[in-house]
Amino acid sequence: VQLQASGGGLVQAGGSLRLSCAASGFTFSYYGVGWFRQAPGKEREFVATISWRGDYTYYADSVKGRFTVSRDNAKNTVYLQMNSLNSADTAIYYCARSRHGTSYRDDEYEYWGQGTQVTVSS
Repeated sequence: VQLQASGGGLVQAGGSLRLSCAASGFTFSYYGVGWFRQAPGKEREFVATISWRGDYTYYADSVKGRFTVSRDNAKNTVYLQMNSLNSADTAIYYCARSRHGTSYRDDEYEYWGQGTQVTVSS
C-alpha cells in the first residue's frame, strides 16, 4: 500500500493550491481517504475526509468553505483544493487511507503518505 502526496509549495496569502494523493497497492475505490496536516511545533490535525464513493465529505471548521476534497477512482487519486490560503495553513499535508469508512480521528487511518509541504507567505 502506498500513498503519494504532491502539489505543495510556496504561495502568497489569498492564493490557491491543489494537492494530489496518488494511491496504489490496494483497491482504492473501497476506502475513505483523509487529509491531515502538521505545522511546526504543533500536533497533527484533521483537515478533510472523503468517502469511498466520494458522496460524503467532512471538513475541519478551520478550512470549511475554503478547501474542497474530491476523488477520481479511475485515477486512484484524491485531491485537496485549497483556496484563500493564509499563514495558519502552513504545514506538512498528509493523506491517509482509512481502516473503514471516514473519520476525523487519525487513529482510524491505517496507511499514510510521506507528506507535502505547504508554505503560505503573508
